[in-house]
Amino acid sequence: MTTRTPGPAGQSACPPLPAGFLVELDPGARQLGPGIWFGGTPARVVRMTEAGQAAWRELRAGPVTSRAAGLLARRLTDAGLAHPKPAAKPAAKPAATRVLDVTVIVPAFDRADLRDECLAALPRSFPIVVVDDGSRDPAAVAATARRHGARLIRRATNGGPGAARNAALEAAATDLVAFVDSDCVTPAGWIERLAGHFADPLVAAVAPRITAMARGTWCGRYTSASGALDMGSRAARVMPGAAVSYVPGAALIARRSALLAVARDLQVFDEAMRIGEDVDLVWRLHEAGWRIRYDPSVAVAHHEPATWRGTLTRRFRYGRSAAPLAQRHRGAVTHLVLHPWPVATVAATLARRPAAAAAAFGASVLTTGLALRRADVPRRGLVRASVGAARQTWLGAGRYGTQFAAPLLAVVIAAPGRRRDSRSWRRRVAAGSLLLGPPLAAWANSPRTLDPARFTIARIADDVAYGLGVWVGCVAERTTVPVRPAIAWRQLRLEARK
Repeated sequence: MTTRTPGPAGQSACPPLPAGFLVELDPGARQLGPGIWFGGTPARVVRMTEAGQAAWRELRAGPVTSRAAGLLARRLTDAGLAHPKPAAKPAAKPAATRVLDVTVIVPAFDRADLRDECLAALPRSFPIVVVDDGSRDPAAVAATARRHGARLIRRATNGGPGAARNAALEAAATDLVAFVDSDCVTPAGWIERLAGHFADPLVAAVAPRITAMARGTWCGRYTSASGALDMGSRAARVMPGAAVSYVPGAALIARRSALLAVARDLQVFDEAMRIGEDVDLVWRLHEAGWRIRYDPSVAVAHHEPATWRGTLTRRFRYGRSAAPLAQRHRGAVTHLVLHPWPVATVAATLARRPAAAAAAFGASVLTTGLALRRADVPRRGLVRASVGAARQTWLGAGRYGTQFAAPLLAVVIAAPGRRRDSRSWRRRVAAGSLLLGPPLAAWANSPRTLDPARFTIARIADDVAYGLGVWVGCVAERTTVPVRPAIAWRQLRLEARK
């Protein structure tokens, strides 16, 4: 990895989405009027000119065929208003999808049973490189690799998944590399289904959905409904602050030249990071101007710990990565984004001040409405959107409080007070809603693998373990950035599209 190639950040203009791609509207996108759309991340209103509307009609009718449609498709997919879908049967098969141009890399450290299951699921049509990252039984790793026709690279000492992947990248020479952790089981054809995204020259990496394998225990049923690595069922552009701000490296296909372009000190993965090294790489790719796509149409099964101790310990470790990531990527690690008017609305509601809550909500609707009016944008659905913003603020504040101030919420709920003290009762109700609201809302949107009581208990324990890890990481890195909320003064962007 001594070669560096320039990334797309240096291009003078953003190229159109290539011919053959389809675009699919994001489920959250709404049409406000002819050629006027609302949605994306961050939320924005996009107005199309007549030429833009003509390009949009082409996109609605089928794949990209003209430069105008390709440029509009690029802008919509970059904004998160739509998502690219590679052609199922491209006229000219891109070089990046040829079988011999993909190397599968599997870092391994002990866990012989999982490693064997992982390798058995991988197709033999791709070269596979297994990196033994200092396992205690190297002979067993070598036997498993030999049984499945994989090449073996042996590291004398354990350096973590980043170091293992780097060692394999030194030996890979294909256009694409597919990283698969040894506790994952991939479905048939997953590489072929995702590789079509690389027909777009700006795409550096594509990630499938990571779903937890179902287990019959309380812990297993919780992780199968709320896996820590599961980014959900919606396609997304991956970048800090977006609906999907990162993707894990448990299963990831990447363009090798893009990885080399963002290498630091000859390291693609930062070997100083034992956890979070995959997020760091994804964000470096984004900062260099590359696109990272999340495509949940492909799901990879992932073994989660079978016990609560293992699950909560893993969540604690994930939390510890927040501070090192915040030090490397300024502004990328934010656990709570506050918009002033929705915050005022929620605070007044929790304090049982209906007049103040109504005034704050009215101000939110009024200020947003005035901004839309100045831009000559229809205001249909504004009240509902404002209600949704207040709801998201309440849920976000509640989860933030559980992660980083759970003992304080517990004290407020359990603190003794006079039976007729209405202020004490209001504080308890407010704290209880912040503690219980987010897990109950998550349960309502999850598969019914658990009853709401046990799901809520599990979700609170999950958040507390993660938050504790964040605090420990902050102390080690001497920073408070990951636990500081961010304030967003502007709720949406107004854009024109040609």
